[in-house]
Amino acid sequence: MPSWGWVVIGVYGVGMIFIFCYSLVQLSLLLNYRKRNYSGSKKWVGEWPSVLIQLPVFNERYVVERLIDAACNLDYPKDKLSIQLLDDSADDSFEIAAEIVRKYAKKGVKIEQVKREERVGFKAGALQHGLGHTDAEFVSIFDADFVPDPGFLKRAIPEFMSENVGMVQSRWGHLNRDYSLLTRVQAFALDAHFTVEQLGRNLGNHFINFNGTAGIWRRICIEDAGGWSADTLTEDLDLSYRAQLKGWKFKFLEEVVSPAELPAEMNALKNQQYRWNKGAAECAKKHIRNVFLSKNISLSTKIHAFFHLLNSSIFIWIVICAILSLPLIILKNEVVGYEILFASGGILLFSFFVLAFFYYTAFKRIRTAPTKTFFWLYPAFLSLSMGMSLHNARAVLQGYFGKKTPFVRTPKWNLIGNSGSFRQKMYIDKKIPFISWVEGLLGLYFLLALILGMRLGEWGFIPLHAMLVFGFFAVFHYSVKHAS
Repeated sequence: MPSWGWVVIGVYGVGMIFIFCYSLVQLSLLLNYRKRNYSGSKKWVGEWPSVLIQLPVFNERYVVERLIDAACNLDYPKDKLSIQLLDDSADDSFEIAAEIVRKYAKKGVKIEQVKREERVGFKAGALQHGLGHTDAEFVSIFDADFVPDPGFLKRAIPEFMSENVGMVQSRWGHLNRDYSLLTRVQAFALDAHFTVEQLGRNLGNHFINFNGTAGIWRRICIEDAGGWSADTLTEDLDLSYRAQLKGWKFKFLEEVVSPAELPAEMNALKNQQYRWNKGAAECAKKHIRNVFLSKNISLSTKIHAFFHLLNSSIFIWIVICAILSLPLIILKNEVVGYEILFASGGILLFSFFVLAFFYYTAFKRIRTAPTKTFFWLYPAFLSLSMGMSLHNARAVLQGYFGKKTPFVRTPKWNLIGNSGSFRQKMYIDKKIPFISWVEGLLGLYFLLALILGMRLGEWGFIPLHAMLVFGFFAVFHYSVKHAS
């Protein structure tokens, strides 16, 4: 075998091992999740505590009214509830919001619009700044795309009856699940995260994370963990690990749902994915050592934390293994006697079925579509995840190498159900990034691999290459179409 062949097989093998281990961790979470036993909502005893609602916004003219309305209509004692609109907006949405805030203030709602002189620290900076203007015992955060249910606080606050609980996270719902293929796939993936993954970690006494919104913090927990920090793009994951390393307990409430709007435009989705994946890599650099050096954490929790923090790294291995699949086909047909090495690719098949069971469990739990829908939605999700892998892998690598980039928010356009349009509205990025053209070229590359595999009779690679072709061409198509 040529020397380059051993390099290809070696790197491909490392990628397969990582994907295999990742699927085993997901299987562990699935087994934890299947043991769940919902015992009903807890009841708060005594006087309701003071709660601050923080609404961090930046240029949200289409949804800011919807957000403020929902926050002001929460079912909670008015003398115990205050609202901060943390508004760093630089367009007319600031005046739109100011008028709504004045309207509710005249009705007796304790609401204020907080404007900073400089947008230092982006969202983390705004949240920390707001904490300096309140003495509330609990702090609940909702991003601009959310519409909290009126009963949210009274269902979530009782979870803090245990004094060591520092944060409670609710499950995300989706206002525009059926808007397009993009939103359906996002909802499909998030449903798995907000059922099997989060509750599976919680039931296993492993680290979970605040998801940046639709949750409540005990204020002294934030302060004890060092407050909000903007040194990563995922300030929520960062604070979550700092707090849990301090010994605070987190609770995930699967039965409490907070509806939100999903990104329907590809480049907005890419901005969101970039922020989540780069931030996760930055948090991995910051916290993995502390996790493994901690004497108060079990080995199983350390392993789960390792894969939790390195979750986004799977995109690096997806890109590498996908690109190497073509030279692997060539090697397999030119080199004799190493069949057992090539057969190790069956690990990918095992991972595929484990993840199918993982996502099917979440799909059945949420029950928003007939069962038959799963059999096209799961391959569509895998394909689009593969198509996004180059973009996301780039974000992860930049996070590991310490490249600093600004916090780019995800715009919203008030899309509900399958109605409405983001066309002709503000906040659409008209530029087509260079990486989108590379994604188109990779679509051609995998089309070549698909054709070559069919000609050589390598049928085991056909499903993989078919999904890669669909995924990369779909991401390229939407990126160009939505920017035009």
